[in-house]
Amino acid sequence: MALKIQKKERETSQNLIRRFKKVIHQSGILLEKRKRTFHKRRKSRNLKRKSALRKNKIKKEYKRLEKLGKSKDKNYVKGRY
Repeated sequence: MALKIQKKERETSQNLIRRFKKVIHQSGILLEKRKRTFHKRRKSRNLKRKSALRKNKIKKEYKRLEKLGKSKDKNYVKGRY
């Protein structure tokens, strides 16, 4: 989608820029660009499964340490503290 904006007779550069910004905003080009820039891909089934297994492993380790009286906070995981 090409937009053509030309300077009118006796139009200041500031007014031209203001008019350009208005046309760009109304066309939705910036909105579409932002959607593409910040789009996140969906996680694959395998990645979801791996992350769920990892979370469960960390929870079990924390509960085990809590029973032993060794955990000091939730961030305490084997090899990280």
